[in-house]
Amino acid sequence: VPILFTYGGWQQTNFIAEEMIEPERNLPRALVLGVAVVVAVYLLANLAYLRVLGTAGLAASAAPAADLMRTLLGPAGGTLMAAGIAASTFGFLNLVILVTPRVLQAMAADGVFFPRLARLHPVHRTPGAAIIALAGWAIVLTLSGSFSQLVDYVAFADWIFFGLTVAGLFVYRSRDKQGGLTAGSAGQFRVPAYPWTPALFVAAALFVVASSIVANPGNALIGTGLLGLGVPVYLYWKRRR
Repeated sequence: VPILFTYGGWQQTNFIAEEMIEPERNLPRALVLGVAVVVAVYLLANLAYLRVLGTAGLAASAAPAADLMRTLLGPAGGTLMAAGIAASTFGFLNLVILVTPRVLQAMAADGVFFPRLARLHPVHRTPGAAIIALAGWAIVLTLSGSFSQLVDYVAFADWIFFGLTVAGLFVYRSRDKQGGLTAGSAGQFRVPAYPWTPALFVAAALFVVASSIVANPGNALIGTGLLGLGVPVYLYWKRRR
């Protein structure tokens, strides 16, 4: 599960699909090409680790990237790599700040979250209130446990919702069919190799969730509890609509 977290971020692109130009064409391209580039970079990085550190050195290393640069460039190499990792972390934070508040803002606009979070800046059109709320929650999570624990919570919850989201495609396709719509109808997104591709993804998501429960049942239980806290909140807002 932690390894899958390192490939995460592709799903964030979906949150800003509304603001894309020709999302029906550019969104799939962004998802496929983005993941492909990340996979290629990670494979090349791991080949470099094996080449320089060897299997024994890589297995014993707690920070392979820093050890690689330290081996090649000396102590300055380790410092340089640490700085690069810090810069990469800030880059990821920039992504999260850019797109994740849009989820809270959209929920509020749909009437299933605090109405104040639906507000957009009159000039910049940014969800300032949602950004502040997300930052506050991030601080709470940072103080609640270690990095590895947070990764387990997030990755576990992520893959539950990945599976549920794709499973929802079958529901919508069934409703569309009952309404006389097909995948080729205007406004309908065509899913390649439907229904096999979404079915395969749902099966993979179930496997990841089950593996997480077996490997670390304690953190999986906490993650489930955090998700469960959202149920009464959802029911409350649903009743208010």
